[in-house]
Amino acid sequence: MDFHLSLSRRRGSLQHELYAQFRGAILQGRLRPGEQVPASRELARRFRLARNTVLEAYQRLMAEGFLATRSGAGTFVATLPRGPRAPVVPKDALRPRLVWRTLGGAPAPRARLPFDFSLGAPDPTLFPWDEWRRLLSRELRGRRPLAGAPPPEGEVRLRAAVAHHLGVSRGVRATAEDVIICAGAQQAFDLIARVLVEPGECVAVEDPGYAPVREVFRAHGARVVPVPVDAEGLEVGRLPSDARLVYVTPSHQLPLGVAMSLTRRLALLAWSRRHRAAIVEDDYDSEFRYDGRPLDPLQSLDPEGRVLYVGTFSKVLLPTLRVGYVVAPPSLMPSLKAARRLADLHGPVETQRALAEFLESGLFARHVRRLQREYQARHARLVAAIDRELGGHLERLPGAAGLHLSAYGRDAGLDVEGWALTARKSGVGIETLGSYQQLGNRAGLAFGYGLIRAERIDEGVARLAACRPHRRVRKA
Repeated sequence: MDFHLSLSRRRGSLQHELYAQFRGAILQGRLRPGEQVPASRELARRFRLARNTVLEAYQRLMAEGFLATRSGAGTFVATLPRGPRAPVVPKDALRPRLVWRTLGGAPAPRARLPFDFSLGAPDPTLFPWDEWRRLLSRELRGRRPLAGAPPPEGEVRLRAAVAHHLGVSRGVRATAEDVIICAGAQQAFDLIARVLVEPGECVAVEDPGYAPVREVFRAHGARVVPVPVDAEGLEVGRLPSDARLVYVTPSHQLPLGVAMSLTRRLALLAWSRRHRAAIVEDDYDSEFRYDGRPLDPLQSLDPEGRVLYVGTFSKVLLPTLRVGYVVAPPSLMPSLKAARRLADLHGPVETQRALAEFLESGLFARHVRRLQREYQARHARLVAAIDRELGGHLERLPGAAGLHLSAYGRDAGLDVEGWALTARKSGVGIETLGSYQQLGNRAGLAFGYGLIRAERIDEGVARLAACRPHRRVRKA
């Protein structure tokens, strides 16, 4: 072990300094459990210390459980009891802005369960690994030298391919010059907040709705106001008059799954004109539709350039690729490009070039058709299982797109939070609508089917039904 010591050599302090430095190294993980420490004689010789000084420090560390001896083998770092140790923060330590003290980090990853109905995740086994590996390897082997820094808005070939794909599949009006490639949709929301939202301004979001978007706008100092969603989508008449920006998921509301009616879409566009507000349209899973033609996106209905259209490849490819995009009006493009450059200069060039080839070659369209067949089968099976096993307890909401379904509890006293916790113990992962709500709307469950194979859906729903709690009794 090559352990660094920095000793002041002040009389009377060496033993304590030695103890403190070993203790700190163990707590910070620089010395790991089971690692052998130098013998007292060797350490004393190496740092020119009295051996008694080293022995006293070692004895104190052993008495407190930081070191342990093994007969005939030496002295080793002990295995400390598990559990979080609260760091000691000095009173004058640096502090983040107030909003960052309330925004938590990423949730701890949960162990995969046998019947996983989590939302938002596609099936990684359906990803075209061989084709993607071939395209990416070709880019890496034949890498062309770049003349200067890559453009922050992304490779022009990929932006053109995205614009063409959106025009054909969704009716979005865009050219390569209207597209910015981002590190997933989440970065797109962050760039939009940087460019459009002043601290203290009002941002309206759907409720229930997508929590990470709320947190992005809060982090930029916005006053985030929840607006209810009903069977036709966002209730436009309840928008706050001072909203600077409105965030919506009109094609497949997250998490309820309803589509915003044409009447509401036109009303929202008219409201944005009157109030000179921006609309962020999150079309996060538009590739998957199983019944009928989707309504036109807000962007294609917007004659004045008030809609920013955000999409992602996370649902149709892999979330770990971190590729999304925003289609923005020309008036915002210079600022959004500057924001992207300041955020991380540019994206991964080889990945963007490989994805452009994937789109242009027809491989992407073929892959989407395969996904649609698979996810449509899961969707149909889940609908049938919910209606059969849970129809008396849950009111399934209509949904003909995406990778999830939602249902309200028919009984106002249904304890869905307790139901979800009990289900986890039976191997069923299920989300509640409460985690998406701010206004305390109706209780319910949300069923994702990206991570569960079709043949396991029936048993998963049956197990969930078996865990259903009795009606919650209200205390007088």
